[in-house]
Amino acid sequence: MKITILAVGSRGDVQPYVALGLGLQGAGHRVLVAAAEAFEDLVVSRGLDYFPLQNNPRAMLESEQGQQWLETGGNPITFMRQLARVLGPVSEEQQKACWQPCEGSDAILYSPLASAGYHFAEKLGVPGFAASLQPLSPTRAFPTMTAPQELRLGGTFNLLTHLFTEQLFWQPSRRSVNAWRQTALQLPPLPWSGPYRRMRQQRRPILYGYSPTVLAKPADWPALYHVTGYWFLERPTDWQPPARLLDFLAAGPPPVYIGFGSMTPRHAERLTEVALAALQATGCRGVLQAGWAGLGAGAVADDVYAVTEIPHDWLFPQMAAVVHHGGAGTTAAALRAGVPAIITPLFADQPLWGARVAALGVGPAPMPLRQVTAERLAAAIRQATRDSRMKARAVVLGERIRSEQGVLRAVEAFHQHVAHTGRLLSSR
Repeated sequence: MKITILAVGSRGDVQPYVALGLGLQGAGHRVLVAAAEAFEDLVVSRGLDYFPLQNNPRAMLESEQGQQWLETGGNPITFMRQLARVLGPVSEEQQKACWQPCEGSDAILYSPLASAGYHFAEKLGVPGFAASLQPLSPTRAFPTMTAPQELRLGGTFNLLTHLFTEQLFWQPSRRSVNAWRQTALQLPPLPWSGPYRRMRQQRRPILYGYSPTVLAKPADWPALYHVTGYWFLERPTDWQPPARLLDFLAAGPPPVYIGFGSMTPRHAERLTEVALAALQATGCRGVLQAGWAGLGAGAVADDVYAVTEIPHDWLFPQMAAVVHHGGAGTTAAALRAGVPAIITPLFADQPLWGARVAALGVGPAPMPLRQVTAERLAAAIRQATRDSRMKARAVVLGERIRSEQGVLRAVEAFHQHVAHTGRLLSSR
């Protein structure tokens, strides 16, 4: 089969889909990954076909609207409104750009920000799979990821938060999406309730690329929703760490990692100062990863090492603790490494993963990034590095996650549903 994966987002969003693509390729399929130009090498170097999407996630986040989106916090209404403003100018272009790599496909997998894949699959008459790193389907088990995770108002409330969030996302784009379906794809318009209820009525399968040990599959989800385990992309076999970093690690006790990935807060200099002050207060060595925020720019202390990009699967197991923003990919890597995690969420799914880390006892309570001070961060670092029971739980959780084989489970689920449609599984 020719399979197209539409992967829209930052590196932490795209990298798991490359891992999934390799799993599908290993099963005998031809796989094309469509992603932003910044990730061409990530895809091509792994032997997958690549198609460039003319979107720049970093530029969007660094724009004024993107920065306002990052600062929405835990207010789901504000979050969705800002999301619509950020994505609105590029959504029509993305719809056009995503069609070309999908033409001639036998199946389409699409990330949450590439929902055009649903419409393309309908147009082509091929299986379409939503593939997400976060739980998006309505459930009574927990509230939607954009709602305050500390709320405990019962199953009905939880379910309503999911349905409400779906409409917050759908209604601002309903008219433009339906006009595009009719004029560009010659498809009928979607009903007022939108595509999400329609997907459930059509019994569309969903692949969820996170660990059931971290967040169990809700009892009210159907069998065709698969929580497979994380989709980990292993580092290249010929990759070698910088000699200076090896020397730094060997020169003292395990350091604390601090990094915020693709988040681009306005006050990176202040965050660097906070991080250095917290490390000094705890007597811990540190590794600062610049990320898109530019953390660690300028001079740092002798017991702190600044890095740009280092594979997390190599770096994290050597840390005493990992401080990060709570993105799905970084959370997965930190938990897999078996070390305590301190999550400083900004928005989206980050508060959810911060709450899960704390509930599992493998990290302190999440600390919203806007509330981080040197004193609070130092207290969290002390807890994460000195609590022997927390460290032991992190080791056990890491062992379980490493045994889950999420890519294999996802490939099996894909074959199960494609076979159910009666389509050929041989390569085109």
